[in-house]
Amino acid sequence: MDFLAATQLEDGRWGDSYGQQPGVVGIAVLAFLAHGEDPNFGKYRSVIRKGLESIVQQQNANTGMIGTTMYNHGFATLALAEAYGHADVKGLGPSLKKAVDLILRSQAQNPLHGWRYQAFGKDADTTVSGAQMVALYAARNAGVHVPDEAISKGLSYFKASMDSKGGVGYTQKGGANSTRTAIASLAFSLNKDRDSEESKLTFSWIRNSQDERSSYMFYHMYYMAQALFHGDMNVWRPWNQNVLAVLRGAQQEDGSWSSRHGTTFGTGASLLAMALNYRLMPIYER
Repeated sequence: MDFLAATQLEDGRWGDSYGQQPGVVGIAVLAFLAHGEDPNFGKYRSVIRKGLESIVQQQNANTGMIGTTMYNHGFATLALAEAYGHADVKGLGPSLKKAVDLILRSQAQNPLHGWRYQAFGKDADTTVSGAQMVALYAARNAGVHVPDEAISKGLSYFKASMDSKGGVGYTQKGGANSTRTAIASLAFSLNKDRDSEESKLTFSWIRNSQDERSSYMFYHMYYMAQALFHGDMNVWRPWNQNVLAVLRGAQQEDGSWSSRHGTTFGTGASLLAMALNYRLMPIYER
């Protein structure tokens, strides 16, 4: 957290190329909130506030879109939702409402009931859809109206992307990997849907493939931590101990983690992979 605080720009973003994007700013902000840092008091308050203000300022006032892709929009919306009612940041509430409305409008015109990189595309993929689903759950937890139909339709897209063993593909059935299956498993769990066949199958899939190597290691750990935690604490605990050891070994002297998407993303995602040990953010509560 000290590394992120020291490298934040005055406008609330971070200096590396991915750190300029509102979704990565959102992940960095979430890392502080997940550790219980207060956006109104304490040593990191200005870091959190500047990050949130940056997200609000990057929102298109007409469309509600934050950034240029739905990937950015989903993670930025999640940060606003987790901070809502807690951070005294001008415009945060209306910004969150506009962001949620865009996610809902985007889904309503999508024949697959999912989401893609562009807000009004006609196809969908499970990674972008996962970001929107988690943002909707967080917004609903915060008191923003999210229709049950939107959640059920989003889950139907994940179900349509599952193979018979529970593995989840990218845009359709086939080519499953543990990261995408963890995203689906988390989506089912956050809907309190652990007893459904789909929830059991996706969790079984990731439980048996949790050590799968991923070229997107930090992104993989970010979702796997949440999916295992919500699915079965007895499976999460040993996995968590292994992740802590891996992250200790990979952390740089300045406190950062380097990733293919920059140090801001690598550091924020690493902190969030460990944040289930604290359970101080609503979306991380079981």
